[in-house]
Amino acid sequence: MATTADIKNGLVIEYNHDLFSIVEFQHVKPGKGPAFVRTKLKSLSTGRVIDNTFSAGHKITTARVERHKYQYLYKDDVGYHFMHTETYEQIPIDFKLINAPQFLKDGEEVEVLVHTEQEKILGAEVPQYVNLKIVYTEPGLKGDTATNATKQAELETGAIIQVPLFINQDEIIKVDTKNGSYSERVK
Repeated sequence: MATTADIKNGLVIEYNHDLFSIVEFQHVKPGKGPAFVRTKLKSLSTGRVIDNTFSAGHKITTARVERHKYQYLYKDDVGYHFMHTETYEQIPIDFKLINAPQFLKDGEEVEVLVHTEQEKILGAEVPQYVNLKIVYTEPGLKGDTATNATKQAELETGAIIQVPLFINQDEIIKVDTKNGSYSERVK
């Protein structure tokens, strides 16, 4: 058992008969009344994000979750297949459990969350930034840069994102997997 003083980002807790990961939290100490902790919780089974407030000192039940490095191999009708980087064990994971499957390319390393008590896979986290090659985009027109204009670009994984006009085909760019946006050009 833990208390609200132990809350930190990424902590997995048992709440309402489900496992939730703490996305963000804020300890609030108002001038009048008791202190409390305002949290955003993400369900590991449904992916739904909820807001919840715990009173200060409230007992919470933490879940024992381990993070393992896996390498992405391929995708088929069963799901996405990954290989443990140390034991070479291969496992399939349903696409619903992966935070950004559209940005996975062969050989990409991800973190797989495993609930150790139930030995159940809770999800897979793609790194926040991945380097991907642009396989198709329209050429940018000179003089169209008066504003932050963007155009569509198809990446090597098949995902389509918006990029600035100066980005060309066959360039490698850094993509933010949290919101699916262009970050910068890779030299």
